[in-house]
Amino acid sequence: MKPKISIVVAMAKNRAIGKNGQLLWHISNDLKHFKKVTSGKCVVMGHNTYVSLPGQKALPNRRNVIISDRLDSAPEGFELATSIPKAMELVQNETEIFIMGGGMIYEQFLSKADTLYLTRVEKEFEADTYFPIINFEEWELTELEVIDDDPQVDYSYRFETWERK
Repeated sequence: MKPKISIVVAMAKNRAIGKNGQLLWHISNDLKHFKKVTSGKCVVMGHNTYVSLPGQKALPNRRNVIISDRLDSAPEGFELATSIPKAMELVQNETEIFIMGGGMIYEQFLSKADTLYLTRVEKEFEADTYFPIINFEEWELTELEVIDDDPQVDYSYRFETWERK
């Protein structure tokens, strides 16, 4: 049985998700939300997302898989797949996998995803990486939490969970 495919992403109003290999904002609540959603699970990322991790260290308490044809071997704490089909072979026994970026990986997994964990930041940002356009007709909103009083940031954001119809 193939694993449930979930996408976890924080994106701005204009679908911006990154610039120069970095996130566009620092929202502590979003990092906590990401940790809560993915902890104890398998996360799958592309090469650029791996490079952007602090110290290029594996995320603790998670199975970390990198999809990349630029690495010769898996860094400590990671598993390496040279293609999406090889990554899916590697994780075939997982119950759920979390796609955590970047842009090209999101684009290739969006049509296969069962669940979207979206953090929607209510502000536009300048970026070089964007999340693909989501056809929300194909999805049903199952959870929503609006945060409009976070003293750390001057904009509101919301945590949304969408299930494919």
